Amino acid sequence: MSIVEKVEDMITPIAQESGYQLVDLEYLKEGQNWFLRIYIDKVGGVSLDDCTFFSEKVSAVLDQQPENFIPQAYYLEVSSPGAERPLKTREDIDQAVGEYIHVKLYNMIGPYNSYEGRLLSTDEDTITMNYKEKTRVKEVEIQRDNISKARIAIEF
Repeated sequence: MSIVEKVEDMITPIAQESGYQLVDLEYLKEGQNWFLRIYIDKVGGVSLDDCTFFSEKVSAVLDQQPENFIPQAYYLEVSSPGAERPLKTREDIDQAVGEYIHVKLYNMIGPYNSYEGRLLSTDEDTITMNYKEKTRVKEVEIQRDNISKARIAIEF
C-alpha cells in the first residue's frame, strides 16, 4: 500500500466527520522537498480557516503514526481544489452533470484526444457531453475507461 493510500484511508473518516469531501491527495518531491498535499471541498467552498482546521486534525493523526510511516521529512499542505477542480472518481463525474468540464482521453475519438464542454449525462459505462466545433455544438459519447483525466473547466 502506497503512502497516499495509507494517508487517504486514515484521513477520509476525518474529512467526513468534519463535513469535508476529500478531493485529492498527492505525495511528491519538488526540488529537495517532499510535499503531502491534501485538497478538500465542502458545500459553499473552503476557507482558510477550514484548511487550517483540517490541517491541524490531520497533523495530530499523522504525528501518532510510527516514525517510518512517511520515511522522508515533508511539508503538509491543505487547500481547496480551486476553480478547475479535478474529477477523480466515478461519483465526482456523476455529480458534475450540467457542469462545464474538460476530459482527456487515452485513445482519440475522431480527431481529438480531449474534449471540453457541458456534461449532459452519465451512465454505467459512458458519459455524454456537448462541445463546440467552430460555430456548431456537437455531442460526443465517451467510454468511462477511455478517460485519463477529467476536471471542471472555466467556460469562456
